[in-house]
This record gives sequence, C-alpha cells and structure tokens, in this order.
Amino acid sequence: MATDELVDAFQSAIAGRDRHAFASCCAIDVHYEDPLSGGAVQGLDALADHAARLWSAFPDARVERAGERLTDGRFIAAPIRVHGRHRGDLPRLPASRRALSVYALLYCELDPSEERLWRIRAFYDAYETGIQLGVLPRPGSAGERAMLMLRGFGLRDNR
Repeated sequence: MATDELVDAFQSAIAGRDRHAFASCCAIDVHYEDPLSGGAVQGLDALADHAARLWSAFPDARVERAGERLTDGRFIAAPIRVHGRHRGDLPRLPASRRALSVYALLYCELDPSEERLWRIRAFYDAYETGIQLGVLPRPGSAGERAMLMLRGFGLRDNR
C-alpha cells in the first residue's frame, strides 16, 4: 500500500469500529501512543482495545483528513480532525454529551519492510479537548483565574 492508502486505512479503522481493520494497515507489533493512552500500547489487540474505549465514549466519531500529508518514504506526518459527541463514560470522566472537534497530527513510522504502520503517535491539544468537554475553563475566564489561584498562582506577595 502507498503511504496515503495506509493512513486512509488507519483513519477508517479508528472511525470504523472494527477491531480487525487495524490489521490491514498496521504491523503486528504496532506501537501507538496518544495523550489518553497512558503510554505506548503495543500490538494490534492493545490498539484495538484502546480504540474500543474511544468508540464507547464517542460512538459517532468521525476522522477526516485536515491537510497535506508529508513523507520521506519512511516517516509520515498526517494532519487529521476528529469530530464526535461524548456520549459514553471514560475513566474518571462521565459522559458530558458535548460535541468535540479537535485537530490532531499523526506521526507515523513504517515497519522495516515499509508495508505497514509500525509506530504511530497522535498529538493533539488535550487542554482544548478538556475545554470542549466542559472539564477545563476557557483561557482568560474567571474559572481559569480561580483554577490558577487554587494551584497557588496569584496568591504570592510579589515584593
């Protein structure tokens, strides 16, 4: 598969809610990491388990291409946008019923045979995600000032 086809297949696997779809585009020993994964997950089953938790929390999630992909033949940078509504619980975060739309960047490395995605890291703004889900205050708001004061910022004597 060409790199665009691999990334398209990965995007479809994430949004498609089919545990077996990752096998078409990912190496058996795939390493995947994102801000919610709690570190790297390794292997197709672990990746599918992680995706299944997200499918449960965002059952209507859609993933779309959000810009040009860059590649040198071994590494791929692929901007995406993820949309969905938070309808299911996540660990320590009950369903908010709020809409979510975040940009992310997939940074991928192909396996040594250059036939499958081997290492995948998804980068996105976790703070913005928290704002959209209603668990973090918007920058500049009274809620943000209160949170910073609770953390000890703004309570010190500046002399």
